[in-house]
Amino acid sequence: MAQYSRIQVIQKMEDTGMVPLFYHEDISVAKDVLKACYDGGARLMEFTNRGDFALEVFSEIIKYSISELPGMILGVGSITDAKAASQYMLAGANFVVTPVFREDIARICNRRKLMWSAGCSSLTEIATAEEFGCELIKLFPADVLGPGFVKSIKGPQPWTSVMPTGGVSMEYDNLKSWFDSGVTCVGIGSKLISIDSITPIQTITVGCPKKVKNIQERALHDGLFIQAIRYPTVPKNNDLLRINITSGHTKPQISKLLTFLSRV
Repeated sequence: MAQYSRIQVIQKMEDTGMVPLFYHEDISVAKDVLKACYDGGARLMEFTNRGDFALEVFSEIIKYSISELPGMILGVGSITDAKAASQYMLAGANFVVTPVFREDIARICNRRKLMWSAGCSSLTEIATAEEFGCELIKLFPADVLGPGFVKSIKGPQPWTSVMPTGGVSMEYDNLKSWFDSGVTCVGIGSKLISIDSITPIQTITVGCPKKVKNIQERALHDGLFIQAIRYPTVPKNNDLLRINITSGHTKPQISKLLTFLSRV
């Protein structure tokens, strides 16, 4: 059974502004990612339903979340039929996200008053989903539709709450364009969480030379070394933070870094 009501979930999404998306078939890796996001300040996570044994992984990490990560709201995404929605609901999912609008999923979630978000790509789909009680529309695929689409639908339907997914990155200009268009929150997957990188050097594009310099100075004040790479070393509006993470770093040190990054 869900630990949080649909009202609590939607409120947390509005307050947080971001929903991390992640899947991995290894339960221990999935737990580590969930814990890292939690330590970094995230209180929402969408576990995407991909892979043959995704439900088994979800069942384990939500037990871990309930016992070890107080306040973490774990839900499921990429649900395409009511049966799968029911299985995850019984496993404890606090919300369900779908790539398309499905009436059968809407009905099963509404029956339990579970928060659900339907994937829509047209005003007609959005209006239909809202008629079935969808509080937050998943704009998908966001990279195709773009922030301009959100501005357009906000004209005739200013009450519509939108979460773009797919095409959202951690770059300052990208995030700013989405929030300026009027989105409620954003869903970010591989652009935020990637376990496939084999290099210890990780970068975060900020897009403003003053901001990266300010973050570097604040990091040094907190005992963290983060390089500020600015124009003309990189092209204009591509100013970035450069972080070197190695096996020599301890978990407390990495947790400190994640907490700092979530704060700034």
